[in-house]
Amino acid sequence: MLKTLFLSFWFILHPVHVTLTSIDYIPEADSFRVFVRMYYDDFLLDYRLMMGEKQNENLSDYKIFPENLMWQYISEKINIFVNNRQLKGKLVDLEQVDNEISMNLLYSSGRRPRIVTVKNMIMTQLYSDQANMTIIRINDFEEGIKLTSEVTEQTFTLN
Repeated sequence: MLKTLFLSFWFILHPVHVTLTSIDYIPEADSFRVFVRMYYDDFLLDYRLMMGEKQNENLSDYKIFPENLMWQYISEKINIFVNNRQLKGKLVDLEQVDNEISMNLLYSSGRRPRIVTVKNMIMTQLYSDQANMTIIRINDFEEGIKLTSEVTEQTFTLN
């Protein structure tokens, strides 16, 4: 009972800093479909940190965050390289429900992936305990990784 009370108290004082990202290769389109979910309040803090003095808008005025500003943020924070070439992507849709923001992205590859590097720096400058949980699926290959403030990227070599 005391241990449960202590753990409950710990989580109240120490919020979780985590995002979820899934990266799925679509072979018939030579592209990657990417899904990202994060807490909106943490995202706003990180966005303000990234923009610094350039931030002149009152972000709390938005009922849903503008897609062009979200793409600016995501393209800085998530990078995917296939065969040592950085992919270009686009924001497909954006959804905000309560304190969670979710988005779908599409990155065109144009080639069969042999080496894939994923770099995820969402909130890594904001929180030292940030955990960017990432799942990558390419054909029969599937792996889950935890990217952090110390380790922001992972490279996968495929057969």
